[in-house]
Formats: sequence, C-alpha cells, structure tokens
Amino acid sequence: MDGDLGGEDEEKQVVEAVKDPNASRESHKAQRALLEQRRAAKPHSELLAEAKRAWRLAHQKSISKAERMEHIHALMNVIRGNVKDIVFKHDASRIVQTIVRYGGEKERNEVAAELQGHYKELAQSKYSKFLVSKLIRLCPSRRAAILREFHGHVLRLLLHREASSVLADAFELHANAYERSLLLRDFYGKEASLFTVTAGSEGEKERSKMGFKGLFDSAEGERRKRLMMTLKDNLVRILNNPDKGAVSHAIVHRALWEYLSAINDVQDEGEQEKLRREIFDGCQEVLAEMVHTKDGSLVVREFIAYGTAKDRKQIIKTIKPHVERMCQDDEAQLVLFTALDVIDDTKLTAKSLVADIASAASSLHASPQGRRSLLYLVAPRTKRHFMPAQIATLAETDLVRSRTSKKDGAVRSAEINRAASDLLLQWVADNGAQVSKDTGGSLVVCEIMLYAEGDKSAASDALLQALNVPSSAASPHPISLPHTSRLYKMLLQGGHYSQVMGAIEPAPLWSARAFALRFMQLVDRDTALEMARGEGAFVINALCEQLASGEECEERNTFKNWFGKSIRKEIKESAGKGSAVLLQSLETLG
Repeated sequence: MDGDLGGEDEEKQVVEAVKDPNASRESHKAQRALLEQRRAAKPHSELLAEAKRAWRLAHQKSISKAERMEHIHALMNVIRGNVKDIVFKHDASRIVQTIVRYGGEKERNEVAAELQGHYKELAQSKYSKFLVSKLIRLCPSRRAAILREFHGHVLRLLLHREASSVLADAFELHANAYERSLLLRDFYGKEASLFTVTAGSEGEKERSKMGFKGLFDSAEGERRKRLMMTLKDNLVRILNNPDKGAVSHAIVHRALWEYLSAINDVQDEGEQEKLRREIFDGCQEVLAEMVHTKDGSLVVREFIAYGTAKDRKQIIKTIKPHVERMCQDDEAQLVLFTALDVIDDTKLTAKSLVADIASAASSLHASPQGRRSLLYLVAPRTKRHFMPAQIATLAETDLVRSRTSKKDGAVRSAEINRAASDLLLQWVADNGAQVSKDTGGSLVVCEIMLYAEGDKSAASDALLQALNVPSSAASPHPISLPHTSRLYKMLLQGGHYSQVMGAIEPAPLWSARAFALRFMQLVDRDTALEMARGEGAFVINALCEQLASGEECEERNTFKNWFGKSIRKEIKESAGKGSAVLLQSLETLG
C-alpha cells in the first residue's frame, strides 16, 4: 500500500512539472548559482577564471603563430607566480600545458623553474603527469634537474600507476646517456653514491655514463658482492610486480642487462651460473614483455644462449603466442633468430617458431622486418638482406653457442630450412605470382625459390603461368615491372651475381635448367616473342643462355625455331633494353 501511495505522489509531481514549465528552468538556475558559489569559494577561483578566459583564446586552432604568442604571453602574465598552486587541478593543468606546448623557451623555463621541487609529486598526479612529460621533452636545459628530483624514489615511481609512464618515456625517448644514468642510479643502491664525486661535476658525468659496469670495475671483494646483491634485489622487486607494468619499460631492461653483463665478469663460473639461474627464475614468465627494446632483446638472447634445454623450452613457450608480432619488430626478431641459431631441438623450434613464421608469410612479406623474418628461415645472415650491424649483433652469441649447444650450426640451419620449406613453397605456389609484383615480395619469392629445400614444381608452374595472363590497367604484366622481371631473370640464371667470383653463384638447391625447360612448356610462343621485343629481352636472353649451355633437346630446338630471321629483325628494330645482348645469345644457337 505504501509503495502505491509513493507512486501516486511521483505521478503528481510529474504532472505538476508538466503544468508548470518554469519549475524545471528555475531548478537549473538554482543549480548553476550553487555551482558558481562553490567555485568562488575555492582557492584561486578568480585567478583560474581569468586564466581560462586567456586560455580559450590561446588554445584556438585557426589563429596565426604571432597571435597565439600574444595570448600565451597574456596567459603567462595571469598565472605567473602561482603555477605550483594551480597545476594540480585538472583544468588548470591543461592551461599550463598549453603554455609549455605553444610558448617559447623563456616561458617553458619559467614554468619549469616555478615547479622546481615538486616534480615527484606532479609525476604521481593523474593530470599533471602530462605536464612533467612535456617539460622533460621540451626543456632540455632543465631535464637533468627534473630527473634529479626523482633520485631515491625511482623504483617506487616505476611501480606507481601514473608516474611509471613519465619515467619510462623520459628514459627511452628523451634522455641522453648522463640523464639516463640519473634514473638508473637508484637500482644500484645507496652504496653506489660513495663511488661518485660532487654532483654535477664532469667527473660524475663520465663515471655515470659507464653505468653499473663503471661502479663494478671500481669495487673489489665484498663491495662488489653488495653492489650485485642490491641491483638484483631491486630488479626482483620490479619483476615480482608484473601487474604494475614496469617490466615492459626500457629502464628496467637496461638495469637487467647491466646485471647480466656484470655476471659475466664474475671470475667463478659456478657463481656465474648460480647468479644467472636466480635472475632467470625471477623473470622467465615475463620475458615476452622485454623483447621489444634493445636491452630487453639482449637479455632474452643471453638467457637463450646460456640456458639449458629446459630453460630454452620455457623461453619458447613464453614467446610463442607473440611470434608473428615479434617478426615485425627490429629488436624482437633478433630473439627469434638467436633461438633458431642456438637451440639444438629443431623439432621444438620447427613446431613452435618456424611453423608460425612461415604460416604468416602473407602478412609478413609486406614489411622490411617481416621479410627478414621469412628470409632468415632459408638464407640466414645473408649480406643481401641483413645489414653488417645486424649480422654482427647476431654473431655475439656464437662463442657462447659453441659451449652450450652440441649440434653443428650448418646442420641446425639445414634442419630449420627443411622445416620451413614446404610451407613457404606452398605459399609461393598459392600467392607467388601476385606477391612478386611487389618490390619486397619479389625478393622473398626469389630467395625461397633459390634456397628452400623440396619440390618446387608447383611454385615454378604458378610463376610461369602468370606470364601468360594479359596485362590490364589494374594488373600490369609481370615483365613490365623491373623487380619482377629481375626475379625471372635470376631464376633462369640460377642464382645471384657474386662480386667476388665475377659470375653467377649457383644456388645449390635450385635447378635453373629445369626452370628453363618448364618455361618452354608453359609460356606461350606469342608471349615469349612479345617479351623479347619489349621489356623482357634480358629475361629471354637468360632463357636462351640456359638452353644453349646444356645438351641438345626438344625445347632448345623449339626456342630456336621461334626466333627466325624476321623475329630477330623485329628485335633489332625495337632497339629495346637488352635487345643487343639477346641477339648475340641467339647467334650461339645458330
């Protein structure tokens, strides 16, 4: 009964509101007045109101640079001397950020000076943390001073929800070597400060740039052990809180790499193994979050190189869900390459890594990083596709591999090639004709055809049959594309040109002659003649040389009959690229 009566009262109120439309309007007026009273009662209310008026003018998008600077100067005049009092408010923080973003060096330095002594607190604020990041990025002259304010609190800030991103961006994106050392110093512990001289001196800067290695080399005996223990404990503190997100930051990866490097300088091999085992046990579950940075990649590669068969299996299990994404990252893919180079259990790598990489060929071939990941399966460390610096980086684990792996490197590479070949050749058979029209895709197709192991007949047929398809505005003929034309020429020649040999270096797993004979069986006469008269003269020349170099056969005679005197005359009159070379080769056939 009471519920029914309550419902009747509500209905009466609704009806009365409908009858009196001014009631709702008056209610809104009262609410606005109350809100304004509350705002006026807050500290610096008049200052904020005036600042917002100036900010609206400075924040406009469609104004000139000169006009914006006038508004910025006016805005700075309003908040000067009160920046630290208002910056923690979310709306006022945006006002100060606008000055830092659009203002000049004078305004930025003035804001930075007023906030001196408050940066740790600002970095932990949901709103003002963005201002700290902007000042670190846009005020290089003040950056070291800002970062010094985090000294003694770095580890706690890295585990703080808001401040973590501020420190991570400062370390990875903006800081120089000395400024990074200021952030890393907390990982080394309080005793590390005994090894530095007066703050700000050149001596401190030089020693700091050396990082933990400089401190470790300067210490002896028990002091070395204490330094190692402190660094390890601080790393474990971060690693034991993976939910905080700090384990994915480059600053943590640098500290971890410094620790592993110091382990290698320990004289006792048994102690080395013990220390490496302890830190591996602490981070093996989060290794996939480290592979994207330079130092993180080094850490994971170090664990793979030194690890036991069980350790390596655990690492593979951890990174397996991320293989395709790792293939697209410059640093992460080095982890995959090291695993392929080092792990003796090729059945494990074939199932967990190779299959995933090869199966993703359709998406990987479109980017330089993805192409390298595919090419490493069939042509690892080739100078054609890997820069000297990348090859040197990968070679860093070779010495360790010689001690921790039993299988011969050539045997391991052949087994990886064999595991990848069927999937890659099937991909070429299904998609090679279209993929080869892309500049990067043609490189991948070429290397797979030359260096993969297995039956290549289906892939060869797919590439050759594509030559018979007439061109259109939407789909140009393969031979009209320089990179695709070069692909067919290289397959007919049998390999890449070697500067050292001064000749073509035959690919051991490829038969150029079989490809030439199949060319004669699948490609129409009219198509071949059109190629010879036009942009495919070099391709037909390679075909001619391949047929001429072998024994007399039906395909050779057929080719000779295609190119009678009238056709040769047309080729000569076309005067296209390669026509003269082709005519000379035709003479060798008689």
